[in-house]
Amino acid sequence: MNMEKEMNFSSVARPALVFAAALGLLALGNGNSARAAETYPFEVTTTVYEIAPRERIWDGSVEAVNEATVSAQTSGRVTEILVDVNDFVEAGAVIVRLTDKEQRSALKSAEAGLQEARARASEAASDFSRIQEMFKNETVSRARMDQARANYESAKAREESAQAGVVAARQQLDYTVVRAPYAGIVSKRHVEPGESVAPGRPLMTGLSLQQLRVNVDVPQSMVDAIRQIGKATVHYGEIDIAADSITFFPVADAASNTFRVRISLPQTDVVLYPGMFVKVGFVVGETHRLLIPAQALLRRSELTAVYVVDGNAGIALRQVRVGRAYGERIEILAGLEENESVALDTVQAGIYLKQYRAQGADHGQ
Repeated sequence: MNMEKEMNFSSVARPALVFAAALGLLALGNGNSARAAETYPFEVTTTVYEIAPRERIWDGSVEAVNEATVSAQTSGRVTEILVDVNDFVEAGAVIVRLTDKEQRSALKSAEAGLQEARARASEAASDFSRIQEMFKNETVSRARMDQARANYESAKAREESAQAGVVAARQQLDYTVVRAPYAGIVSKRHVEPGESVAPGRPLMTGLSLQQLRVNVDVPQSMVDAIRQIGKATVHYGEIDIAADSITFFPVADAASNTFRVRISLPQTDVVLYPGMFVKVGFVVGETHRLLIPAQALLRRSELTAVYVVDGNAGIALRQVRVGRAYGERIEILAGLEENESVALDTVQAGIYLKQYRAQGADHGQ
């Protein structure tokens, strides 16, 4: 669903400050008479239209930047599952343990093979050194010298191969203890204790809430304007989150004629979860909106109102219809006109209005 809204711009109008030296006695006449202009014990501001960006809004879906499924990298039977769905895990924390009998046996065999290879390499090195000295003294032939060198190099190669075998066997043993690749929340568990797994079998799926992004499908007719301005805001209830960056996919969807746009979100205290739907507003131009400071708005249950100040007619509580918030300012859709004065301190304005009505009642008004 397309909607048009505006983001917050810096205020154009400065509040007009009006302070009362003393409340004093109100000049009261009959109910229809106009009061003389007076000062008030609270600050007021004059409403004006302000320049604000014009937005087009579409639905978007939240997804995690880091979301992955951890799979088994060795064979074994699941002996222990240390986390479950919705558990938070730190990076590197153990989440699953597998049986390691075969892996430990393979490691011992590889280490024994390495010891044998080192012994043979040491023997070949000694033999080569002895033959080399004899060759210098011309007591052995070159063929015998070359054979000793070949034996030595072959023994060194077997030693290196045995070392690689130990590393591989130790890695297979490490794979029996499955750890979280990054800090996040477990979103799905794929195995149960006692199950036998093979390499590639999914074990746990998790995601990180520290980095989130929003995907939006935008009609191709609006892509150029959005790309040119390059500003977007994610709207979640009453909360607005400015986009950290915007990525435009270079290929349109042939069925819907839309382009995928990805909004990267900054780290924030707002709790969003992958799969949630949010509104995303893209700036496509400018417009004028009647905005007032948020502090001037009075909210009481279903009532949304402001205290309108008139230098001649006094002060009155007037109901208004508001739009969305733009930072510290609120859009007024109905109930106020330009160049009207409203109280910034609703508490003091309410007290003042009560006193005025009380004094009016005392004088028979």
